[in-house]
Amino acid sequence: MTVELICVGTELLLGNIVNTNAAYLAEKCALLGLSMYYQSVVGDNPERLQELCETANKRSDLVILCGGLGPTQDDLTKETAARVMGRSLILDERAKEEIRVFFERIHREVTDNNWKQAMVPEGSIVLYNANGTAPGIIIEGEGTTMILLPGPPNELVPMFEEQVYPYLSKRKPEVICSKMLKICGVGESMAETRILDLIEKQTNPTIAPYAMTGEVHLRITAKADSPEQAFALIAPVEAELYRRFGDGIFTEEESETLEGAIAKLLKERKLTVSTAESCTGGLLSGRLVNVPGISEQFQEGYITYSNEAKEKLLGVSHSTLETFGAVSPETAREMAEGCCRAANTDLGVGITGIAGPDGGTAQKPVGLVYIGCCCKGTTYVEQFQFRGNRSKVRESAVANALTLLRKVILQEIRTV
Repeated sequence: MTVELICVGTELLLGNIVNTNAAYLAEKCALLGLSMYYQSVVGDNPERLQELCETANKRSDLVILCGGLGPTQDDLTKETAARVMGRSLILDERAKEEIRVFFERIHREVTDNNWKQAMVPEGSIVLYNANGTAPGIIIEGEGTTMILLPGPPNELVPMFEEQVYPYLSKRKPEVICSKMLKICGVGESMAETRILDLIEKQTNPTIAPYAMTGEVHLRITAKADSPEQAFALIAPVEAELYRRFGDGIFTEEESETLEGAIAKLLKERKLTVSTAESCTGGLLSGRLVNVPGISEQFQEGYITYSNEAKEKLLGVSHSTLETFGAVSPETAREMAEGCCRAANTDLGVGITGIAGPDGGTAQKPVGLVYIGCCCKGTTYVEQFQFRGNRSKVRESAVANALTLLRKVILQEIRTV
């Protein structure tokens, strides 16, 4: 069964609000096993909306419209959909009463235009709105079904979950399930090279790579008659990916970040960490602090941008800075060891580099970054040459610092 999504609202076209409804509905439709080939955004224009609805009705089994169900004159989704489906509008007494009660509860008078929301296409299924005044509507036609949902997410989401999802579940031909594996320390091209043979011969399930800064996410998706059957198809592919990427896979949870996975490792091993940052200026500590409950593991973060700060706060030797420079493996090593010592932590991470756009030389170009990680007396230092603008270099440095930190923690676990 094919489904098409039409989001209505000039404010979406102007970028005044982010269209979170599209992402939410697309994900839910995929879970239901519905194939979505088209998504559209149209302003509050009746002619363009009608043209789009007529086109959608010809090519899709199901059309979901969200937005444009309000009380004002530019809210025309319901009127347009009714016209396309050849239905007249009639008063729904229950919807009218719910509107009256809603305004009574907030101690406001009902204006005449609010009663417009109680008008529904004849013969439609009305989805009563417990969180607002605009009811949703299902119009079943001979070839196409149209589902109209209110635009505000706090109204759309519960209405879809409680009323539309059960309705569609009864009509779904099959389900689509997916599993996400998040990998760090491997670039997108390298990750794809490692799994190219799997991608070339894939049918069901499929593997889709998504590139993030310092990470690659692999989504395995399978279609079957039931979730159990779908995940049974996913399991051997997942096992093969684990065989190929091993410890590089840091989580299977959609919402878990790399820093969140690291926080779990620190907590499990009762390890503490501190950071010393130069070119990243606190971005690494910011990523760590984003994790709720990390205060027991993350002790202190030092921003040592100047050489004087490196010497004063971290104990980096003046000789090291004079001989090798602030951007050097020697300085990164002493920064990592220095924050460990100053904060009395098990692990320390030091970052120093040239983020640009100025400051580079032939020997030390813009994008050169050294990252050190000290763990209980043993220090590892890695060199990177990043591309991109200043923000991209700093972001890449933080992502790779987290990857190195995780690698060192895993090494510590293996040696215990």
